[in-house]
Parts: sequence; C-alpha cells; structure tokens
Amino acid sequence: MILVDTALKARADAQNPVRVGLVGSGFMVQGLTNMIVNSTSGMRVVAISNRNPERAMNVFTYAGKEAVRVDDPAKFEQAASGGKPIVTEDAHLICKSPHVDVIVEATGHVDFGLNVTIDAMRHGKHVVLMNAELDATLGPILQIHAKRYGVVLSACDGDEPGVQMNLYRWVKGLGLTPRVMGNVKGLQDPYRTPTTQAGFAQKWGQTPSMVTSFADGSKISFEQSIVANATGFKVKSRGMSRGFEYKGDIMDIGKLYDLDELRELGGIIDYVVGTPLTKVYCLAEHPDPKQQHYLRLYKMGDGPLYSFFIPYHLVHFEVPSAIARVALFGDSLAKPLGPPVVEVCAVAKRDLRKGEVLDRPGEYMTYGECCNSDEMAAENYLPEGLVEGCKLLRPIERDQPITYDDVTLPVGRMADAFRAEQNAFFCRSTGLDLLHGLKNKKVSRKANTFAH
Repeated sequence: MILVDTALKARADAQNPVRVGLVGSGFMVQGLTNMIVNSTSGMRVVAISNRNPERAMNVFTYAGKEAVRVDDPAKFEQAASGGKPIVTEDAHLICKSPHVDVIVEATGHVDFGLNVTIDAMRHGKHVVLMNAELDATLGPILQIHAKRYGVVLSACDGDEPGVQMNLYRWVKGLGLTPRVMGNVKGLQDPYRTPTTQAGFAQKWGQTPSMVTSFADGSKISFEQSIVANATGFKVKSRGMSRGFEYKGDIMDIGKLYDLDELRELGGIIDYVVGTPLTKVYCLAEHPDPKQQHYLRLYKMGDGPLYSFFIPYHLVHFEVPSAIARVALFGDSLAKPLGPPVVEVCAVAKRDLRKGEVLDRPGEYMTYGECCNSDEMAAENYLPEGLVEGCKLLRPIERDQPITYDDVTLPVGRMADAFRAEQNAFFCRSTGLDLLHGLKNKKVSRKANTFAH
C-alpha cells in the first residue's frame, strides 16, 4: 500500500484518476463505492451496472453522490466524459467505454460474471474479481485469455485470497518457505440455509444466500482454492480440515501439522474454526540455522514451523489497493501458476431427488468442498460454481459429491464452454469428454448477454 498511495496521489495531482466501473450493487459494492468516493485519492467510480438500476442509484446515494440513469451508448459516453456518476442496466456499456480503465466484477454469479469479464478484457479493460466463485471455477483459463488480450486479471486485496497472497509473498520475501496457507472461520455448518441465516443477513444488510455460503463452507472453499492455484499448494483430503476447532495460540498452531507430510505435498491450504484474533495465517520454515537463531531472538519460537498471521480482513477498504496495483503496476493478486491444483466440488446438502433442478451456491441444495484436481478429474465431480440450473438424473444422498454423470447441464451456458476449454487446454480427460458432449449443444462463447 505504501507504493500504491504515492502512485495514487500522483494521479490525483495530475487530475488523472484511475477510472473504475463496478458491476453489481450489493453490500460490498456499496462499501467500496463509498470508500473510493470519499476516501481514495486518485480514483473515480465512473459507473455502476446492475439489473436493478434503483439499487445502483442507492449505492451512489449512500456515498453522497447523485447519479444519472443511462442505457443509451452515446449518452453514456457523454455523461462519462463529463464526470457524471452513471447507473446503467447494460454492463456492456461499461465494458466498452474508453472512459473506464478497470472493471470490478462483484456479482458472485459465474456465468454472468464470465460474460462481463471476457467482454471487458476484449475491450482492453483490466478486471478485478470480487467474485471468488468465478475465479475458483474458471480462473486458470481466464488468465490465459487475459494474457491474450494484454490485460491484467486479478483477485482483490482485502478479501481472504488477496490477504493470504500478500502474506505469502511477504513471508517468501523474508527467505522462508511457506508450507501452510490457512484461513480462520467463526462458524462452519454445511447444512445452513438462507432460512437459518436470514436474521444475520438482515442485521448486516447482506443477502441470505451470501451469508449462507459463508456458513456452509462454500465461500471458504472457493477462496482457498484460489490460494491453492496461486501457490501450487494442495489439500490433505477433500474438504480440508472440515471445520476442525482450534482456539489455542496462533503461535502454536503449527503443532497441528506434520512437517514431513507438508513437504511431501509441497504445501497445503487449510482452515480452522475459532482461533482468536486471527483471520489468515502462514506457516513457514527456514532452512538456514543462522536465521533460525534470529527468529528465536525475535520471539518467533523454536520452529520448525513459524507462524505469521494477519488478524483481520477488511474487504472493501482494501479493494482500491488491488485496483491501483492492477492499473498502475500490472500486478495480479492470486494469479494461478498454471492448471488448477485445487477445485471446488458440489456436495449434496440434503437428500436430493431425481428430477430436481439445483439452486445456486449458498442456497438449499448443495455446498462446496475443496479437492485436489486429480481427484476432481478422476471422479468427474461437478464444480460447485456450475450447479445452478443442473437437473438431477438420479437421487443423491446427503453429503455425497455430485458428478457430471448425475446431471444434465443447462443449455447454452457460456461457463460450460469455458470449463470445457479449461480442461482441454490443460489436457484433462474430463474436459475433453465435456467438450465432446457440448458439441451438440448451443453454447455461447460471446459476451453479449447480461441477464443476471
């Protein structure tokens, strides 16, 4: 952030702010808009797109700005050039506008978010994803497309993947070798639903499905898979720790892990429930006995795993840092190293019946669990990010993973084509099988539909 604030001040002094387009107008976008408008020098929100324009108007009002509703391309450009905050139902207008530098995709919808992301990149826009579902499901192939278009695709500062990757990069810079990247939750119950979480959601102004995805483990699975793909770390087993409770000292959390096993796996992602005053942690070893001596002096313990941690994640407060890093330095947070290492499979939240159509993550029918990509491919698991709209061909018992063989996919979904492309690009057999299966279906590869 030290470099970022200086660079943003220079942009402010030059009256040349980083120009941002936001897609989505939920709880986090509300906070982010307020942050940029009132607290971020050298940055400006040009426009917000949402299927419900009134919600987007309210976001600007919350930030103390009066916006204009525009859905005509010419009028959009006129308003943007004049510096008037814009609300539009058509995300395509933001994607192609020359008055926007970076687009933040924050809908949480995989297929729609994919449409926006590809269209934005096609028009030369950098993209920051506040959409862990999309990043976890299609991040590796989207990075290939970003490179082809000459733009930067990034996760965001503030949210858990960005916070963990900042910590990971910092610890590596100290000369240590990270072995565990961990997340901390206050609650883990895979059977939570929007009904059980409605009260909490109402209290904080969030949607019940968002809160449910936090509680049932889906969100943390998406987030940790992003970290895994950016570090090459794996999971010890499907589901990570599955909500292991640890309330001890974060400096002693290394005792939970076997170092030889961690070395053999090359490092793991994980999470625990309950560790006080901690949000994310990195456990790392140092090969140099001389440096180990200094670490003992600096109260880091005797090793061999040293604990580094961050006690908070501030989400929208830090997202402007990611936007600036992307726009001004070309830096991508949590960029996949290559093919997927860990993915998120769909698991039945209750007994499911033949013929039922699955709802989206954070709802009533499924939850997501991290699993290593070789298991994902071998078992032909259905990604949790693609469950919505799939029709069951057979009953599935509670807590059983759902496979592609268990469902028929919705017709014409862009995300299925990109999933097939991702699998085929990285030479995974299930991808080739899925690609073959899609040949007889009408699947759009064009980012020209923005119904979300």
